[in-house]
Amino acid sequence: MATTQEIERRVAEADAARSAQRSAAAQRIGELAQRRATVAEQLGDIERELGEALAQARDVIGIDELARFTDVPAADLTRWLGSRKSSRPQRKTPKPTGDASGVKNAARREPSTREAQAGQTSAPTGAPAPGDGTVNTAEPVTAEVG
Repeated sequence: MATTQEIERRVAEADAARSAQRSAAAQRIGELAQRRATVAEQLGDIERELGEALAQARDVIGIDELARFTDVPAADLTRWLGSRKSSRPQRKTPKPTGDASGVKNAARREPSTREAQAGQTSAPTGAPAPGDGTVNTAEPVTAEVG
């Protein structure tokens, strides 16, 4: 039977070998991920450059014709054309009005005439009307057939 010192030494050896394997695996994954990030950035730059070139060439050659001449699918050409940076600023979305939670405080205002009329003529809540000319009610209707 192994002594406690021998067991401790064996565990340390096994841990050292496993730690070295784990460290090597983590380093390899990290290096590959870094390479991938670099290549992805380069690819994005190339796609934007392709988009700019396509936009400039639109006056003299169309996407379908380019696809035919270059054997590059028209879908790819169209995607690259769309990937270029827009020359016009993007529209900002309006900020929500209301309280701090972003919800409009509808309880403080009176309903408009249209809202009041809609509330009076709306269908009962529950399941939507079936659309076959029958009325949808909240309670089931039972009838005896005689």
